[in-house]
Amino acid sequence: MFALRPALLLLLGALLAPAAARAESAACGAPPELLESGAALPVTARAIATGRLRVVATGSASVLGPGTSGPEAAWPMRLRALLEARHPGLRVEMVVRGARGLTATDTAALIAEELAQGQLQQGGAVQLVLWQAGTVEAVRGLDLDDMVDVLNTGLDLLRAQGVDAVVIDPQFSRFLRANANIDAYRDMLRLVAAAHAVPLLRRYELMRYWAETERVDLERAPRSRRVAVADRLNDCLARAMAELLQSGMAEAQPAPRP
Repeated sequence: MFALRPALLLLLGALLAPAAARAESAACGAPPELLESGAALPVTARAIATGRLRVVATGSASVLGPGTSGPEAAWPMRLRALLEARHPGLRVEMVVRGARGLTATDTAALIAEELAQGQLQQGGAVQLVLWQAGTVEAVRGLDLDDMVDVLNTGLDLLRAQGVDAVVIDPQFSRFLRANANIDAYRDMLRLVAAAHAVPLLRRYELMRYWAETERVDLERAPRSRRVAVADRLNDCLARAMAELLQSGMAEAQPAPRP
């Protein structure tokens, strides 16, 4: 074996560093297995191919980016910017419907409103719904079966109307973990997503990973840094969702013939 010369080592380092940086920036260093869709998003893929995508992001307060520097820093709006940057010429219309304390029942009604409005507007049909659920239910200890029934009905409606969906599970919080049976709600959301063959953004695991690896930890951020950390968290969530959508669109591509 021969020893690599220092100059060659420096060259290799220069070549490998950008690749490492790209891997880190894909979703703030999240493990790749947390970014896999596990289900196809054919409607989204077709919409992006035509250059126009209408998305509804709904949930409780987190879809509004509380504590960030402004509305454009919230993860749905960051996602819009990321998708448009990734697909030149694409126009993404991002409709955000959420508020503090909304349950799955509340957000299902908002989704139905957006679907109805889209049918009345020329070219206004929704192609993708990003549906966050479970946090409010866990905090209040609401009935699991009620949440599941609402999600089943809503996801059936979306499929019947030709709309892709991604389910988003609760956010990670040490306080929530200590004071609510959060795992029961996470498990049910995973089962519902699998039953309907829709992707699940594992937000809880993503946020826990970022916190435990000290990449992004909003709960323990000093007061002077909380806005910056909230912006970073929303950007990381947007990047994770962008990667999951890319995975889902790849799943929708026909398999190559042997």
